[in-house]
Amino acid sequence: MLSLSSRLVEKAVEQFATLPGIGRKTALRFVLQMLRRDKEDVETFLEAIRQLKESIRECARCHNISDGERCDICSDPKRDDTTICVVENIQDVISIESTGQFKGVYHVLGGVISPMDGVGPSDLHIATLLQRVEAPATREVIFALGATIEGDTTAYYIYKKFPRREELVITTLAKGIAVGNDLEYIDELTLGRSIVNRIRFTL
Repeated sequence: MLSLSSRLVEKAVEQFATLPGIGRKTALRFVLQMLRRDKEDVETFLEAIRQLKESIRECARCHNISDGERCDICSDPKRDDTTICVVENIQDVISIESTGQFKGVYHVLGGVISPMDGVGPSDLHIATLLQRVEAPATREVIFALGATIEGDTTAYYIYKKFPRREELVITTLAKGIAVGNDLEYIDELTLGRSIVNRIRFTL
């Protein structure tokens, strides 16, 4: 346990340490770095955090993070609206975008079905996905969920809800992603190849 001579520093360290993956030593380094910065720099930092909390919203269409009603991806006329990539969370969107291999749009479920964790279908953005898929313009849905039991269960559940149209193609990421891995921990090359070489989704 770190012993600090200032209660204000201690309080700041405790707050930084609440962030995922940040221990008390790393939190202390952040706090000391803040103390070394000019007051204007610290105020700019704090203002950015304040705006982040107050202004960031959820895209009304795909549930990605957004500055406005629709995110930059959904608003981009160069994206292929006929192809929807279904992911678990926002980190997965960032991971796939970093590969530069996908030109369609996304749908963020906000999690996966997990009875052990008390997460059911009604807790996810499945209803809005089904509405999008029912539109005749949708030609392909890609399941880009983690290679886990929960990911597979979620994909199967949603697949059964899809309308049966000959022109609607359902695919999933190509093999090469280890079972049990979340997308955010997969290297860009492997993930990029999985997107390009996706395969048909079947029960």
